[in-house]
Amino acid sequence: MLASDLAEYLLAALISIMIAACASQAPPPSPADLHAFRKSPREKVNAFADLEALAQFEADEPTHYTIGNGDEITVNVWGHEDLSGRHTVSPDGYVVLPVIGPQRVAGLTSLAAGQSLSEALALYYVGPVATVEVNNYASNYVLILGRVTNPGALHFDGQPMLLDVLARAGALPVGGIGADKAALNRCAIFRGRDEVIWINLKALLRGRDLSLNLPLRRGDVVSIPDSDDQQVYVLGFVNRPGAYRLTPDMTFMDALAQAGGPTEEGARWKITLARPSSNAQMTIDLEQYVRSRGEKNMTLEEGDIIYVPQRTAAKVGYVLQQLNPLTQTILFGAAIFK
Repeated sequence: MLASDLAEYLLAALISIMIAACASQAPPPSPADLHAFRKSPREKVNAFADLEALAQFEADEPTHYTIGNGDEITVNVWGHEDLSGRHTVSPDGYVVLPVIGPQRVAGLTSLAAGQSLSEALALYYVGPVATVEVNNYASNYVLILGRVTNPGALHFDGQPMLLDVLARAGALPVGGIGADKAALNRCAIFRGRDEVIWINLKALLRGRDLSLNLPLRRGDVVSIPDSDDQQVYVLGFVNRPGAYRLTPDMTFMDALAQAGGPTEEGARWKITLARPSSNAQMTIDLEQYVRSRGEKNMTLEEGDIIYVPQRTAAKVGYVLQQLNPLTQTILFGAAIFK
């Protein structure tokens, strides 16, 4: 290929890349979008998850505990005391055994980890049999925040139920003024970056509906706000996903800043802002938004959702199952990639 031909080829490729990049940018919000997000009187919403949402949130629960980073395990290799011993799983999920070196065990059950170690040892020993026992479930924790006596990370040996977490945290609110403010009316359970569900705590604690006593997963966050707190949600690929207290005149940028902004994996050019109360949704290019110098910095309302998708997604379809974060599970994770 001649130099001139190569130059033309590279120029054509560069133009194609630029066109594709421009096509992926979010279009500016339309006047109709902006009108849907105009400032309006804030109304308190008191609905909770129904049976369908509860069942969906419980779906695909793990049946066996998997080893996590920080767990303490004991490896026993029959007939080889020199290979047996107690180990702490490293932050990257490995333990180091004599002869065979680093072996990944995070994400495996005790049985699967023993089988994996046996296979690795078989390269050096005849018929080795390794077993793994978890001694300290350090990675199996649930984080509880809000109006409880002992907020923070709570560790469990098995799979905890919501009532177990409330009991360990001291199920009485701290501070507040008046019975209404101090009442335990509701709690949110956050799972991963893209699921949240609201539970009617009053019905659960009074024994009226024990189906609300959900099994929790490792890393779940339980948030118990004051009864008069209003909240918005910042989810997806941000540094601190979760619920944030809605303050007077809180804006889109205020909430995104409280969540620490998008991570390096977050797609800044296609952030979704959803308002379930009016079935409105719009896509925001953060750089264009910042360049506008706040001219379109919308004031948020209770229940508004800001979602930052992963930048590697070429096309994402967001699913808001009932377009109401207080009545259904938010499953932005049900994305459609094409």
